[in-house]
This record gives sequence, structure tokens and C-alpha cells, in this order.
Amino acid sequence: MADSPAQPVALRPRRFDHEVDPGRVQIQARKVHFDLSGISLEWIPGHPVASTMINLFNVVLPAAEHWFVRTYNEALPLVKDSSLADDIRGFTGQEATHAAAHDDVIEKFLIGNGVDPAPMMNLVEYMFGKVLAPTDSDDPERRLNNLCERLWLIAALEHYTAVLGDFALNSTWDDHGADPTMVDLFRWHGSEEVEHRCVAHDVAVYFHNSYPDRIRAMTVAATAMFVFFQRGTWYLLRSDPNCDIGWWAMQRMRMRDSELGLLPKFRTLFGVNTLTYFRPGFSPEEMGSTAQAVAYLGTSPAARAAHR
Repeated sequence: MADSPAQPVALRPRRFDHEVDPGRVQIQARKVHFDLSGISLEWIPGHPVASTMINLFNVVLPAAEHWFVRTYNEALPLVKDSSLADDIRGFTGQEATHAAAHDDVIEKFLIGNGVDPAPMMNLVEYMFGKVLAPTDSDDPERRLNNLCERLWLIAALEHYTAVLGDFALNSTWDDHGADPTMVDLFRWHGSEEVEHRCVAHDVAVYFHNSYPDRIRAMTVAATAMFVFFQRGTWYLLRSDPNCDIGWWAMQRMRMRDSELGLLPKFRTLFGVNTLTYFRPGFSPEEMGSTAQAVAYLGTSPAARAAHR
């Protein structure tokens, strides 16, 4: 595989004890582009499991984000709060752009490197397109209840995307020679997830402020995310024509990579961060730093190119 072209490396703003609060940030889509030519599936050299587990997001995110957009387009006409409506429009713009970027990665990066993601994509499409589709009931109350259930599930999933976005911003990928284009792809996406981390929660609360519904949705989301990480990574590893790693070796390498800061630790992701969400007074503001996200977007090669 040819070496990827040299790319400018974005600064990695770290979180400081004292940050300048940027105040209310206008949520807006950035029309980014990534040149994926010549990039190996193992874009973190010597770390196939970390590379593959992060690659997995390219497969599941487009279907999930298209579903977010459809659900919010259904909810938007019912929102009378103009500020929240603006946030929803910004959120859907960013999510649609994320989906398009990762669709491009599937075609040019995964399939281009000999991986067939179709079976997994079909499963994900079925889940978001059929299982989680709006009810076809004629009862307005039942339709509204169904919408509220989906909004709380989006809020739970967005809790994880914010946590993972914060991880991406503070990961050690570049310390281990990771490809700068892939690093920028996931840090750009992660920064926008941190930037809009409050929107899904605010929308769910606006429609139906229910603690039991919040916990029920998180239980479903946490279970699905755990299975997704394990089975999805295993599938992609087995699909990689240049990789021969067994199940238990994958687990050992995942734990090693987590200790190195290349992957989130499962005990933190599914333990501490999930329990934090269960707290009655939880606010998404607690997860990540808007100042750090905005600082990265100001240095991201793709985000800067989008404004030229």
C-alpha cells in the first residue's frame, strides 16, 4: 500500500484548569473533505485492533445519523421554542454532513482496502430503518409517545458520541504515528459531537421530561453499544485480508490499546460514563469541553479548508 500524502497536522488543544468560555456557540455544518487515498486499514501503525475499532464507526454512523435527521425533521414542526428549533436545524445539518463523510469513507477506504462491510451495514440499516421506524398508528397520542421514545434513545446515543468525541480530542493517536487524515476525520467529527452535545438531551426533555424513559433508553443504548463494539470489531478484523487475530487476542490488544490512550477503556465508557447519565441531575454540559472542541475546529485542516 502506498504511503498517504503528507497532511498538515492539526494542533491538539488540551483541556486546561481555566478555559475561556466561548459562550453560546452557533451550531452549523462544515462542508469538509478528506483525501483517503493510500491510507492503510491499520492507520495506527502496530495497533490493528485500535485502528479497526475506530474504523467501525464508519460503518454504523451513516445509518444512525440519517435516522437522527429523519426523527428530528419529524419533531421540528412541533417545537415552538425558536432557540431550540435553531439548535435542531444546526444539529441535523452537522449530522447529515457526518453521514456523508462516513459514507465516503466506506466507499473509498473500507471497500477500497478489500473489506466488505455489506452484511453489517444491512443489519444496521434494518435496525434504524425498520425496527426504529416511526409507528404507522392512526392514533395521534400513540404517534407522539413513539416519537418521544425515539428522542430519548437519540439522547442516550448522543451521550456516547459526546463521550467518544471527547476521547478523540484527548487520545494519543498522533503520539503513536497515526495517519493525520484519519486523526483529523475523527477529531473533526468528535469536536462537533462535543459542540452539540446538549441538543438531543434538551429536545427529549422538551417533549417529555421523564427520568424512567431516560433510564430505559440508556439501558437499550448501552447494551447495543457494547455488543456493537465487540461483534463489529471482530467482524471487521475477520474481513481484513491482511489480518489474522483471534477473539481472545483481540481482547488483550484492546485492553493494551486502552491503557495507551488509543481506545476508550470499557470500564470508563460503559461504567463511569453510563452511571453518570443515570444521575437524576445529569447535564450533558458535564461531558467534554466546548472550548476545547471549538479550539480544535479552528485548527482542523479539513474544517479550515471548508471556510476557504
